[in-house]
Amino acid sequence: MTRTILISGASIAGPALAYWLHRHGFRPVVVERAATVRGNGYPIDIRGTAVDVVDRMGVLPQLRAAHVDTQRITFVDASGRRTAGMNIDDMMSTTAGHDIEVPRGELTSVLYEHTRNDVEYVFDDSISTIEQRDDGVHVTFRRGRPRTVDLVVGADGLHSNVRRLVFGPEREFRHDLGFYFAGFSIDDALGLSHEVMAHNTPGRLAGWYAVGGQDRPTAMLAFAAPELHYDHTDLDQQRDLVARAFADGGWEIPRLVAAMRTADDFFFDSVSQIRMPRWTAGRAAVVGDAGYAPALLSGQGTSLALVGAYVLAGELAAAGGDHGVAFPAYEREMRDFVERGQKIARTGGAALIPRTRARIWLRDRIVSVLPRLGPAKALVTGGAERATRSIELRDYARDDRRENRGSAPPRAENRISQ
Repeated sequence: MTRTILISGASIAGPALAYWLHRHGFRPVVVERAATVRGNGYPIDIRGTAVDVVDRMGVLPQLRAAHVDTQRITFVDASGRRTAGMNIDDMMSTTAGHDIEVPRGELTSVLYEHTRNDVEYVFDDSISTIEQRDDGVHVTFRRGRPRTVDLVVGADGLHSNVRRLVFGPEREFRHDLGFYFAGFSIDDALGLSHEVMAHNTPGRLAGWYAVGGQDRPTAMLAFAAPELHYDHTDLDQQRDLVARAFADGGWEIPRLVAAMRTADDFFFDSVSQIRMPRWTAGRAAVVGDAGYAPALLSGQGTSLALVGAYVLAGELAAAGGDHGVAFPAYEREMRDFVERGQKIARTGGAALIPRTRARIWLRDRIVSVLPRLGPAKALVTGGAERATRSIELRDYARDDRRENRGSAPPRAENRISQ
């Protein structure tokens, strides 16, 4: 019976999966290549069914308290003159007041603190090799001693190491949407509060994201481009790519580029989706962005990760630890939900980074008229909202109670070989 499960990645999907696995009586071990949980980061959304997941975890009050409450988005021209804008609630048909927006670092910290006393975390290390056997998985590490575990799960993001080792090269599954995104903190808030201010030229977006509870706003620079080849570990090379893309920019772009050069929390990546025909192979699985990243700027990734972690752990519990039963069930439960989320995400880049002046003009007109549509705005925004609630959560904890009624929960045996 499955007991020890090694999880690669301590961002969002990894700690969430570890929480549910421990709750169901398994022994999760999380390995993370960074030296500690990563803080800071741009705001992220927890939407629809994912809000129910964090509620069942018991962390909803903390996340509600950290809600940044972005109230408005404003688009400006090169002189800073407002061309369009709207209140965020005007974009929502049914979910206003339900969904949560928090700084990424706040969510990762909450998940880590909620699990650190029950879960073994190994920082500053990563998986080197994975050898699947009939009775377990033999894993070697960059720094630590080898271990033998029952299952391995990749929760290690868009550039997943586990996916590469088990399923094949990233290029087989990554689908670039034609955009690149840079985010970093900046000192100057332009006097903004609870607001996004953005400036577009064809194929480019620059802006400030000033939210509640953060001392420094997040700056963003995103641009359309064919596939770029760069070193994912070379931040200076990435900064050069962004600077070249905005070399002739007006508005506040020169100041943003200068701040990017010295930002200590600079982040850069492609706006890409991961599309895989299957998320499991033998005793290995992937969850969250490692298996089905919907793309940066989509607003869907965190929710897919939280729901995926809940379902994967729950199906393992429902199957009594039999991955041969649990993994296909996980695929069945999540497939439609993931595909709906990814389909919605593919429209986000076109709206935020129009490639022509005519499309910028059209986007601004739609933004301006949307608040006046009343109930009819569901025709524009309702698809995204329905996608975030297109899965019904099974109460796996209640199933556990029913199966173990009258007896103690199953003991989590230690199958780690040191």
